[in-house]
Amino acid sequence: MGQVQQHTESALEELLPEADIAPQRLHAAMRYAVLGGGKRVRPLLVHAAGALSGAPRERLHRVACAVELIHAYSLVHDDMPCMDNDVLRRGKPTVHVAFDQATALLVGDALQTLAFQVLVEAAVADDAASQLSMVEMLAQASGSRGMAGGQAIDLAAVGTQPSRAELEFMHIRKTGALIRASVLLGARAGRTLDAEELQRLDHYAKVVGLLFQVVDDILDAEADTATLGKTAGKDAKNDKPTYVSLLGLSHARALADDMLADARATLLPFGPPAARLESLAEYIVHRAF
Repeated sequence: MGQVQQHTESALEELLPEADIAPQRLHAAMRYAVLGGGKRVRPLLVHAAGALSGAPRERLHRVACAVELIHAYSLVHDDMPCMDNDVLRRGKPTVHVAFDQATALLVGDALQTLAFQVLVEAAVADDAASQLSMVEMLAQASGSRGMAGGQAIDLAAVGTQPSRAELEFMHIRKTGALIRASVLLGARAGRTLDAEELQRLDHYAKVVGLLFQVVDDILDAEADTATLGKTAGKDAKNDKPTYVSLLGLSHARALADDMLADARATLLPFGPPAARLESLAEYIVHRAF
C-alpha cells in the first residue's frame, strides 16, 4: 500500500502543471487540492485489480492518476458553499477557503479535464477500442448517471429520511460509481478476463463501493475532526440522510461486517491473486479515518 501511495503521489506531481506556469494561481490551487493528502483508496483498488489481470505497472499508474484526479475534483466542488460548505479537507483549509470560490470552481473543472487527458495520451490497454471503452467507463462513472448524479440526489435528500433502497440508489452513484470504475479500469489494463471473472469483480466493486460509504457514515458519527481531517458530525448537523441515521450505529456496523463477508466470498474463486483486493476491503472497514 505504501509503495502504491508513494508512486501515485509522485506520478500526480509530474502530471499536474507546475505552479509557476501561467495561470499560476490556478495551477497552484490544483496542486494544493491533489497533492500531500488522502488515503489514495481508488489508486490502491486500481493496482489491486490490475494485479489480478497482470496489468503493467506503468499503465496502472496512469489509470490510478486519472481516477484520483476525478476524485479530487469532486472533493473540491463538494466542499464549496453551494454544496456542503465545508472549511476543512485532509487536515487543511478547503480550496475555496485557501484561495477563493471562483478558483475552486475552476480547479474542479481543470482537474476533471486533466483526468481524461491522462487516460488518453498514452496506452493503457492492448488496443484502441479497449482504451476507448475505458474512457467511456470513467465518463459514465463521473457523470449524471454516476458520481455527479449521486451528488444531485444527495443534495435533494437533505431533511428527508429515504428508505434503505433509496439510500443505496444514491450512494451506488455518489460514492460507489468511481470506486467500481477504479476496480474495473485496473482490471481492464491487463489481460482480458472471462465473463464469470468480470461478473465477480463487478460484484466485489459494487459491494466495496457501498461498504466505503457505510464506514464513512460511521466515522462521521464517531470520530473527531482532528482524526478525520475534515469536519466531524457535519452530516447530522446538516440533516443529511446516512446509514447511521437510517439504521442506527450498531446496525450500520453489522451491515459493514456483512458487506465485508460478501466481498471476501466473491473473491474466493480467484485464489491468492485476489489477496490485495481482499486486504483493501478489510482496510476500508477498519480504517480509522
